[in-house]
Amino acid sequence: MAFLSQFKLSTVIILCVLLVVLVSLVITNLLVADTSGDRIEQQLEDKAVSISRTAAESQVIHEGLESESAEANIQDYALAVQQAADVLFVVVMDMDGIRKSHPNPDNIGKAFAGGDEARVLTGEEYTSRAEGTLGQSVRAFTPVFDEAGNQIGAVAVGISLEEVEAAIGQNRQTLWIGSLSGLLFGILGALFLARYIKKSLFGLEPPEIARIHEERNQMLHSVYEGVIAIDQHARILLANRSARELFEKAGFTGREPIGKEIHEFLPGLVTASVLVEQRTVLDEEQELNGMAILANQVPLLVDGQVIGAVVTFRDKTEIDVLAEQLTGVEMYAETLRAQSHEFMNQLHVLLGLVKMEQYEQVSQFIAKLVDHQAVEVGNVTRSIKDPVLAGFILGKISFAREAQVELTISCETDIPKPDDSAVTHELITIIGNVADNAIDNVQGTANRRVHAAFSYVDELLTIMISDTGTGIDEELQETMFEKGISSKEGYHRGFGLHLVKNSVDKLEGSIEVASEKNEGTTFELVLPYEARGEADD
Repeated sequence: MAFLSQFKLSTVIILCVLLVVLVSLVITNLLVADTSGDRIEQQLEDKAVSISRTAAESQVIHEGLESESAEANIQDYALAVQQAADVLFVVVMDMDGIRKSHPNPDNIGKAFAGGDEARVLTGEEYTSRAEGTLGQSVRAFTPVFDEAGNQIGAVAVGISLEEVEAAIGQNRQTLWIGSLSGLLFGILGALFLARYIKKSLFGLEPPEIARIHEERNQMLHSVYEGVIAIDQHARILLANRSARELFEKAGFTGREPIGKEIHEFLPGLVTASVLVEQRTVLDEEQELNGMAILANQVPLLVDGQVIGAVVTFRDKTEIDVLAEQLTGVEMYAETLRAQSHEFMNQLHVLLGLVKMEQYEQVSQFIAKLVDHQAVEVGNVTRSIKDPVLAGFILGKISFAREAQVELTISCETDIPKPDDSAVTHELITIIGNVADNAIDNVQGTANRRVHAAFSYVDELLTIMISDTGTGIDEELQETMFEKGISSKEGYHRGFGLHLVKNSVDKLEGSIEVASEKNEGTTFELVLPYEARGEADD
């Protein structure tokens, strides 16, 4: 093997194919040549026996051996049979071994030459090889009997051994020609096979293929997402390390995925839309033995035919945490930007009044700002005890004011800090997205008002956010919490209410929506809310 590794793949294929073909043809040729040679020799012997038997039954020979007057007819008959059968000789002899016929008339009346005729004169039929007056030959001897069953002579038919050897040689020559032709076709086949395999492997050599295979395995196992490859029958062909870890995390301990139906691990995955309709499915929520995952399914196509699919998936909890973090950061940044922008506008007003030396108006403007800020900030911070949530709501008020929308906040009861700080992030996601939708809905209307009311009773937090916008269509109300569904056009639309629904479900709460066309929309959210004890404050 080390010797072959120094050659190209095409060279190795050609050499191996030629070696196999050559060895096979040589062995076959030797075996067939010996077998066919024996068969040809046997056929010639059978031919001689058949001729001798036919001649021994001839009435002409019987009459010639029984009557001297008819003896001359034997020679004519024997020569006729010899020519018709294309044999070396047909010799008829009497019981003393005296020839009654011979290709050479001068030998008629003389004793049979060869010394192998004794057995036939005793009534035995056989074949032998001997040298006579006509050279080496294969001979068939058949006794001749009269009607009473008494032997009256014998018939000897000879076929030249040179003819036998010539026939065998001709057969071997044919075999060698066939073998050489087979070798030639083997060479052509080896060239075609080498070229076809080389093309199928994109011209890569075995070391390159081995390297690519190893690189692929390393890349698959280094990917953080679980990766599964399946065939057209949904059987798992490959599962990387992350996929196996997620299987174990979901409780499939000790189960080997390779060769199993993917539905045993991921029920409902790889539907007809992927393997039959050849459609890519992205970010589909699935359950892996009770563990939420987010899966992508991509069909594998070769020459327009589906040969399988690749499924990638990841623990949805991790993605949700990242999404919540990103959403919270984005909302925090947006509220800070809005507050900063509003503050800059106020500074510009003050700068203009100072330049015009309207100091009295400057004093009044500052007093108004302080009073408004004190009332607005005081109302929110006095009722909402969680500073993070209160700061976020104040920022959202500034954002609404920048959008020329009046956002008012009312709290029927004090809203304590949650026992779990993660609840604050969920509330920011819920309030931020619902409020943003409400602010968008009132754009373009004459009465741009949004109101948010909070109350906390019996460990239940109720949030009602209403607007005076255009309302939501009844058809859209049925699907508006699905991902990608939105009444507005544009990229990255249709995610806000989907995140709201996920956060509400995570908190095990409920959502009620009431909307009338051109009259506005109200979202009522009821959430289980465990407050932090006073000792913890």
